[in-house]
Amino acid sequence: MQLAFLTSLFDRPGPWASVYLDTSRVDESARERLELQARDTCRTLAVQGCDPATERAVHDALTAWPRPAGEAGRAVFAAHGEVVLDPPLTRRPLAPADVTWAALPRLAPLLDLAAQEPVCLVAYIDRTGADLELRSPLGGTPAGHVEGRDWPVHRTGSADWSERHFQLSVENTWEENAERIARALAECEEETGADVIVLAGDVRERHSVHERLPAEVRPLAVESEHGGRALGSGVRLLDEDVEAARQDHLRRLAERELDRFRAARSPAGAPPSAAEGVPALVEAAREHRIEELLIRPEGPDAHREVWVGAEPDQIAVRRSDTHYLGEREPLPARADDALLRSAVMTGAEVLRVRPEDEADLPVGGLGALLRWPYGDKERERAAEPA
Repeated sequence: MQLAFLTSLFDRPGPWASVYLDTSRVDESARERLELQARDTCRTLAVQGCDPATERAVHDALTAWPRPAGEAGRAVFAAHGEVVLDPPLTRRPLAPADVTWAALPRLAPLLDLAAQEPVCLVAYIDRTGADLELRSPLGGTPAGHVEGRDWPVHRTGSADWSERHFQLSVENTWEENAERIARALAECEEETGADVIVLAGDVRERHSVHERLPAEVRPLAVESEHGGRALGSGVRLLDEDVEAARQDHLRRLAERELDRFRAARSPAGAPPSAAEGVPALVEAAREHRIEELLIRPEGPDAHREVWVGAEPDQIAVRRSDTHYLGEREPLPARADDALLRSAVMTGAEVLRVRPEDEADLPVGGLGALLRWPYGDKERERAAEPA
């Protein structure tokens, strides 16, 4: 998962107000309920030490009306009297309200609530062409049409020579159209960076297209028995197939990255190119060596206290260590928030590890694949107790 959209949170100093609210309930009292939520949120922020200007900015953001249809929840990040980021949430927060005033924005919940869902390219296929649709977390948008030859496309039951010749022409038309659709899908996937391709339509047509996809694109494609080019054909069941394809993609991605982490942890005859545990990860973050951060927010290390300065690489396990990094007034922060800041600002990927993926990876809930491996001295430092 790339979190580049969060960089605006780190081009200014804190402290930060971070607010997560469940706003999924919509009825005639929704506007009044928003006002009550906003007041409660601001009272909580005031108790934690938030300044009045930031309180007002949060209140105004939370009470803005009307709200987008189908909104699952709100996430608001504000500092120094200004709301800096208000990203849409794709899922409801587990708690009705999560309100924090801290040195760094509280980011870990976004890994579940505003996760960048896989982008899916859906092809509605028939014998004469296909309609393409791109489905992202923001909804579905048309992605083009493929029009093939429209004659001849239907076979007959006759066995004489002329009819056999006609049927061969039909076969050729199908093959040509399938080739055109496969080529268009490959081009669209390259242009859009789609993670998954779902082929919908009759069995023969979607099989023909699937077989003709380029080798590098074919593994991204799955077939759906539901839906088709006809308007409204099997929409609900197709939606379920698209969601299943997305979830399968996420599972395979997590498995692949965890396999990489496992291999990098103890490579045969080479220094490890993975780190786990807060001391080792802090060291890697200071040196901009985190290639991919693995985070399990439920892990015990996620809420462990570290010390941070104004810059992403000003991070230390002990308060006294930050003086050596050029920060005279370090502030306490959660380890997961500090490491997420480092990952965002150095362009690292982030993988949300779920408890069911692998119980012992990473240890304590935090780990990383590194841009270059540890040497012997670094391994000794990483092994030192906090």
